[in-house]
Amino acid sequence: MIKKRRKFNKKQKNSRYSKLSLFQKPDTNFFKPCPLSGKNAPILNYKNIKLLKRYISESGRILPSRITSVSLKKQKELSRSIKRARLLALL
Repeated sequence: MIKKRRKFNKKQKNSRYSKLSLFQKPDTNFFKPCPLSGKNAPILNYKNIKLLKRYISESGRILPSRITSVSLKKQKELSRSIKRARLLALL
């Protein structure tokens, strides 16, 4: 059986970042840059508990990157440092 490949045009490619409302222009993007990368970004470390608590839910679970808008690379570092802080009983 042959699988059909999907063809993406420009509208479908950018639809990942845009959510339209009735009163918004169609060119409005809702993409949020990563808060942990770029200039003046805080350093991820297991000792920085104040920063790590921002990315943990009330039940103690790590928040996903779709909610926090953290990049994939920084999300892996973040989860590693949170787990390390849990192991050392800092969190």
